[in-house]
Amino acid sequence: MPIDQAELGRRIRQAREACGMTQEEVAERLGVSRPTVAQIELGNRAVSSLELDKLAYLFARDIREFLADEFAENEVVRALFRSHREASEEGFNEALRECIALGKELTRLEELLGMDRTFSGVAAYPLPAPKSKWEAIQSGAQVAREERRRLGLGAAPVGDLVHMLEGQGIRTGTATLPDEVSGLTISDSRIGLFVVNNRNHAHAPQRQRFSWCHEYAHVLLDRHAVGLISRTTDRSNLIEVRANSFAANFLMPEEGVAQFLAALGKGAPSRVYAEVFDEAGVLPVDSRTEPGTQEIQLYDVVQLAHYFGVSVQSALYRLRNLRLITQSELEQLKAQDEQGDSKEIARLLGVLEADSAEHGAEFTRRFLGLALEALRREEISKGKFLGLARMVQVDEAGARSLLERSGLDEGEADDVFAPAM
Repeated sequence: MPIDQAELGRRIRQAREACGMTQEEVAERLGVSRPTVAQIELGNRAVSSLELDKLAYLFARDIREFLADEFAENEVVRALFRSHREASEEGFNEALRECIALGKELTRLEELLGMDRTFSGVAAYPLPAPKSKWEAIQSGAQVAREERRRLGLGAAPVGDLVHMLEGQGIRTGTATLPDEVSGLTISDSRIGLFVVNNRNHAHAPQRQRFSWCHEYAHVLLDRHAVGLISRTTDRSNLIEVRANSFAANFLMPEEGVAQFLAALGKGAPSRVYAEVFDEAGVLPVDSRTEPGTQEIQLYDVVQLAHYFGVSVQSALYRLRNLRLITQSELEQLKAQDEQGDSKEIARLLGVLEADSAEHGAEFTRRFLGLALEALRREEISKGKFLGLARMVQVDEAGARSLLERSGLDEGEADDVFAPAM
């Protein structure tokens, strides 16, 4: 049953308020006056299709939601926009819109292609919220050990984290976010489980690996939260402490670190004392290592970090938490790293960094691959494809060239509104 103008206006107002936006902000984005927005919300002024398309993007909604029989409050939008509004620096809300839009479009493409992605099989650890930092650290480490056991990882390094997440039904993506934001997690019936990494951190692949694990912790432990943004300013928040603890333990398990150091002839205690019992009595065994032989050097840390795919600083703090180096050793090694010694050691040892653009490019390929197939099956129009390409930073010339090379550019009209990015 078609809705009337008054009902459409009411829905627009409700969507605006869910985002915590003012009528002035909406008016500026639409290029109209504030009284015009007020009249739209009162149902006294008609809304054009183009305006409704812009409003849908602005409020992180699907345009079809405004015209459906029922209009439900969007919990993801409220969770991400309202609870994090105090941190909405310039471009922050725009980044959230991009992430939500990406998740919805990815979900829609998979639905159009008959791909049934369910996250009912993704593990969940419904632990109570931690009451202290120590409890947060302990529970994060505990869940990391259990999850590695569940996945059969043993003490080995984690391979391709994106493939691991995708293999469990968790959608992954990259988006341009403010530098203080490492990523975000969305858990929504319309989108599914969707974790996003900051595209601006592509120059630091080890940081992005840590972020994937951090968001994975939120999927496992905080799914009820609907939407969570991970920011450096919130690092003392107990659920963020727990997620960081999970990431450190998941990427660098204690047993794996010990095995790797043992292979380097390091990590053994300076003294080992034991008593061996047999029927004749007790035989004491007292063994000491040569002084200085077990001291961990920067070149050891560089190799350890490379093996587990983490940054040198992450490896250093993990070694400290495992009490394999002292606080003074940590400070000394950290200072060496900060002055560039670890990068030069890595270069001379032939330790290559991961491709910094690897997942960003992979996500673009996968997203556009789905869009091409949807276009080939005539599930979307060429205009819609061009809009989707813009969402992943592919300009119109590149998108049209892709269509031509794929044999899908038959000159049809660009007749569908593209996302207003």
